Amino acid sequence: MQRLVTISRVLDWPSRIIGRWLPWLVAAVVLLKFTTVAMRYLFSSTSIKLQDSVIYAHATLFMLMAGYAFLRDDHVRVDMFYARMTARGKAWVDAACVLFGVLPLCALLAWFGWPYVKAAWAIREGALFFGGLPGTYLLKSVILGFVALLAVQSLAILLRAVAVIGGTETQVFGEPPGNG
Repeated sequence: MQRLVTISRVLDWPSRIIGRWLPWLVAAVVLLKFTTVAMRYLFSSTSIKLQDSVIYAHATLFMLMAGYAFLRDDHVRVDMFYARMTARGKAWVDAACVLFGVLPLCALLAWFGWPYVKAAWAIREGALFFGGLPGTYLLKSVILGFVALLAVQSLAILLRAVAVIGGTETQVFGEPPGNG
């Protein structure tokens, strides 16, 4: 069972790296939004490219940080009963949620997202609006990044849940002791 925990920690790697570096994008989103508002109200001007950059940065931040939020157990949970369960009981719930909720969601998003992203790449889809940022196909590719990162993180959580069910003492969510 300890081997499952070790493998799961390797699978955590992409989420941990993104979780360390992508939050800097929050500062960019705030700065970009502040700039668009200042331009509008102080100079009666606007920039479609600047507004698109806010959309691109915010979407990228939200989509790619989902795996990290799942790793840290920062996702939304209705835990009226979960909070009072034993570690093994929680692990059963976590495993069921990954198997019957998150992984099927990832499969559906991949199934329907792939043709959508593929079509955007085929035509190198341009700006969302006239005069906006080119490269909408890159923005749409973030959907597949979201699916991949969330699926990998879900597998890591599932492996730790199985280890806990099997009697190993470890955290299903969060960084390993000494790393977080």
